[in-house]
Amino acid sequence: MQRRTFIAATTASAATLAAPMLRAQTLPSGPIRIVVGFPPGGGTDALARVVAQKLTEMWKMSIVIDNKAGAAGVIAADYVAKQPSDGHTLLMAHINSHALAPSLVPRLGYNVERDFVPIVLVGVTPNLLICNEQQPARTVKDLVALCKAQPGKISFASAGGGSAQHLALEMFKLRAGIDALHVPYKGSGPALTDLIGGQVNYCFETMTSATPHVKSGKAIALAQTRVKRAKGHPNVPTMDEQGFAGFDATTWYGLVGPGKLPAAMARRMNEDVNKVMAMPDVIEKFDQYGAEDGGGTPERFGEFMRSEQQKWARVIKDANVKVDA
Repeated sequence: MQRRTFIAATTASAATLAAPMLRAQTLPSGPIRIVVGFPPGGGTDALARVVAQKLTEMWKMSIVIDNKAGAAGVIAADYVAKQPSDGHTLLMAHINSHALAPSLVPRLGYNVERDFVPIVLVGVTPNLLICNEQQPARTVKDLVALCKAQPGKISFASAGGGSAQHLALEMFKLRAGIDALHVPYKGSGPALTDLIGGQVNYCFETMTSATPHVKSGKAIALAQTRVKRAKGHPNVPTMDEQGFAGFDATTWYGLVGPGKLPAAMARRMNEDVNKVMAMPDVIEKFDQYGAEDGGGTPERFGEFMRSEQQKWARVIKDANVKVDA
């Protein structure tokens, strides 16, 4: 009996020791980089840093943010697609690189489904349709009437040709049957500066970037672009509520790895990022950025990206959107 007890105890101890070792094998052995395709300070960078800080504590390893800005996130995505699939290099994917670029960039250097493994959807952020204080139209209905009365003359800024903000405008133009003047800028910062200064009339802008200006009263919010109202702007009606049923034009972010990232590693990372996003202080920070509805399985994120690609491919085709290659 004593021998059986010893064997049983030894087996149990070995299993207990083996469990964390097996879990450890589903993570890289050393530092991890999360590549961000935009400069520090933007929404993508901010959310990546929140997640990285928490995972650093959880995994007891260094996780750094590597900003590789340019081409609306495409440069960073192309870089990560060509990295080893060992988990040491991940990407904070973005609607621009993973839903818009496949239909906009003729010679895109990567294939979203082949060259990336979805890990987890981090968050979805509405755009805000905003104007400066000088504009007479303060509702979507009045704005449509204004654009129809002055076709091609009412100006809309965007963060750049082919950006999520630009495509939100194109969706609006298609749905409303209007003509408007698109004025592309090199980023949200200069676009918002000119909007507030009165050089342009309106714009669709990410909630993250637009909120400080709306809160200060320098910009007026006419609508938000998810079907449900975001927690951060409970008093701003949606496009859906103002006659555009199902209007959904968002900016979203999610963690992906290179195309041959092991499934067990992707699953482990998914589980832990889900834990991070359930933390009260993380929820509070994400609410400040307007990022909602993140989490779920890798499969959910993969399906979400496919549906976004299909939706925006239709808009790009129907609106005949072209950008510089």
